Amino acid sequence: MRNHAAARTDPAAIEAEIVHLRSLALDALRRHWRVIFGRTPPADLSKDLLRRMIAWRLQEWAFGGLDRESLRFLDGLARHNGGSPRRRRLKPGTVLVRDYQGQRHTVTVAPDGFEWQGTTYSSLSAIARAITGTAWSGPRFFALARGNGTSLRSKDKRAPEESNGLRPAPGWNTASLLQTTSHA
Repeated sequence: MRNHAAARTDPAAIEAEIVHLRSLALDALRRHWRVIFGRTPPADLSKDLLRRMIAWRLQEWAFGGLDRESLRFLDGLARHNGGSPRRRRLKPGTVLVRDYQGQRHTVTVAPDGFEWQGTTYSSLSAIARAITGTAWSGPRFFALARGNGTSLRSKDKRAPEESNGLRPAPGWNTASLLQTTSHA
């Protein structure tokens, strides 16, 4: 790095240093990294990533780092495997319909759980177990999630294929989600 003290205090010097980073070869960027971070850079980092991380550190020294709330948020994302998607909250009044073994099952989302056949259950899994007699993921049984736990809405909004390779016609799939509205 050319003038480390100036880079820490002068925004124009920081900008010039970042521009200078673009002209450096990989070995020069690795030397810069060792000076700035005090250790050898990871072997697999590309030139672009080395440049970006060095530039970030220079800006951090000049303008300050992240606040505590942001650091906690990022730490939480890192600890929970990139921040798995939050569970979708179904609004009270939402109706879930599932055809199973020739019988239609209708579940209504209540403020304190899920209503099915006049009984309130704490989870969709408890209802799926009552319907099938075996352990099921409730969100999967009611087609709110795939087998790996991801939401059906995350990538492909089409209905899953039936065992014969055909897709049900829109509105005629075996598991559907309906939102009810109240009329006053």
